[in-house]
Amino acid sequence: MAQWHRNIQDIITIIDACIRAQQDEALTLRALAQKLGYSEYYTSRKFRELAGMTLRDYLRLRRLAFALRDVRDSDAGILDIAVKYGFSSNEAFTHAFKKAYGVSPSAYRAAPGPVVLQTILRPFDCYLMEGASNMNETQNAGEVQTYFVHIPAHKFLHIRNYESIGYWDFWQRQSAIPGQDCETICGLLASIPGKLDDAGGTGKDAGSGQLMAWINEPTGRICSWGIPLAEAYGVRLSADYAGPVPAQMQLMDVPAGEYLVFEHGPFDFETQNAAVEAKVEQTMRDFDYAASGYRLDLTPDRVFYFYHDCARFFKYVRPVCRA
Repeated sequence: MAQWHRNIQDIITIIDACIRAQQDEALTLRALAQKLGYSEYYTSRKFRELAGMTLRDYLRLRRLAFALRDVRDSDAGILDIAVKYGFSSNEAFTHAFKKAYGVSPSAYRAAPGPVVLQTILRPFDCYLMEGASNMNETQNAGEVQTYFVHIPAHKFLHIRNYESIGYWDFWQRQSAIPGQDCETICGLLASIPGKLDDAGGTGKDAGSGQLMAWINEPTGRICSWGIPLAEAYGVRLSADYAGPVPAQMQLMDVPAGEYLVFEHGPFDFETQNAAVEAKVEQTMRDFDYAASGYRLDLTPDRVFYFYHDCARFFKYVRPVCRA
């Protein structure tokens, strides 16, 4: 089964690359099955089993997610966008777009609001598979950099949980709240323009600007280092952001401040994630705050950020102030 998780993840990576390159001939069940060396029937069945939807539906929704960004962020004509993403006509594109998002492309361009995009599926997800990240932890995970940065004032659009501890527990709890499951929240955040950390990705943990965070909150659960924190998931936005806020989220002002960063560079997700996580956490435990002249800033509403993007970095950003 672990091999099929990797096989489906390979297909998902190929799909995004082909959509970007407009290689429609490679986006057929036959072509994808041939890459894996299995029959079309078996590939289709395993995709649906592990991804929770048919390959055809996933392709359609991913094309529409890419198209929505072009509608929102470019001046390209609606018909040109339709053709670019494999729709036979403006009418076909408009019908599919409206069915997915409840609004026509032209209406969305005139007034873009939060909609649920199909983000990148993660069949092989070390967090959601509870333990799959423990593979080959003995590999060299590289070094951890430690440095101070000043982060200007900004806004944080997010959901938060006062009781959860950790990524898995957070989404388990949120899934019990209507409209706050992982798929819905990640899809909504993907449609928000102007994310400060957006590197062009289109799903969680893929440079999409989405990240976990912990907020200094007196009513939050006590974390492992003895601080009451509320766990959160969201995106950082500019201080002057005045766009829409989804009903199930909240927008907070984060003042300018000093932060201490613990950062590990790129690593192999499947084989090194657990080792990297352990090394970063050990470095945080060993850091000598007294010698640095700083201490953790426990002022209410200061935010701890966590970035997980194996192609770029794994890092914790902790608010600090002069001791």
